[in-house]
Amino acid sequence: MNRDTEEFIELLTGAQSSVFAYVVSLCHDHARAKDILQETNVTLWRKAEDFEEGTNFTAWACRTAYFHVLNHRRKFSREQLVFDEDVFDYLAERQEQRSEETDARLAALKTCLAELPEEQRALVNRRYEPGASVQRIAEEDGKSVGSVSQALYRIRGALQICVEKKLLQEGLV
Repeated sequence: MNRDTEEFIELLTGAQSSVFAYVVSLCHDHARAKDILQETNVTLWRKAEDFEEGTNFTAWACRTAYFHVLNHRRKFSREQLVFDEDVFDYLAERQEQRSEETDARLAALKTCLAELPEEQRALVNRRYEPGASVQRIAEEDGKSVGSVSQALYRIRGALQICVEKKLLQEGLV
């Protein structure tokens, strides 16, 4: 893949929070994680042509980050208590699995949200706008806070069931 394409840039920027969370889970130091993320981004940029389109970009980015974390562990192993290499590998592998599960869960949630009736989808969107509150929605709609809360509770329950079904259908649960 060409690193100068809009698609690559979207994949790279879209993966930032997942890769950062992955790195933090391995090194437990936000400042160091930021440094590792930057080094990872440079490597991803340089090796963009190695990425196989159609595969999981986040998994590829996390694998690249893993090697940067290993390098930092080697450099800084004298400074702090460091996990045994086997424990570290196990934790890294589990975090990669969680990242893939999170991606699948997010995709299922987006699909389930799209399948909601328009009125319910609009209520969910209004609730999660910046600065929104159940109280404000209730006031705007002339409803009680309890009725809006109950509607959101039911919608969340339906979304949870829908997501679990989709993941089950894909064999991810």
